[in-house]
Amino acid sequence: MLHSKPGTKRRQLSILVADDDRDTLATLAAMLADEGHVVHTCAKATFALQAIQRYEPDVCVLDIVMPGKTGFSIVRDIFALKLPVRPVLIAVSGVFTRPSDDIVAKSVGFDYFVRKGANPNELLRIIKHLAGEEPPAAA
Repeated sequence: MLHSKPGTKRRQLSILVADDDRDTLATLAAMLADEGHVVHTCAKATFALQAIQRYEPDVCVLDIVMPGKTGFSIVRDIFALKLPVRPVLIAVSGVFTRPSDDIVAKSVGFDYFVRKGANPNELLRIIKHLAGEEPPAAA
């Protein structure tokens, strides 16, 4: 997992965004690229693991509800890959919106949980923290 040291220079992150909603995918990708990060996208959950192995991203932003495979099962698959460095895992969901849903997401292995439709700055705060720009984001 990435750890930023206070006072360190901001670093560019490699970020994989996997979401079956193409509008959300394009919006998140543009928002993160505008922040100076290298962004890879995946519109099909079934290709997410291949993309993770290919790009070895620092961060994965995964929609929880996708056809064919859920973000929860992708996280289990990521742990099974035994990667040399596990990416930071951020769940995004428009379906799971109860306060207890973030506990479920974290129990599966996500590091952060962001509700779709909520303030988009929430995801940016997390990314800025991981890149060394801001104080720790609420987990």
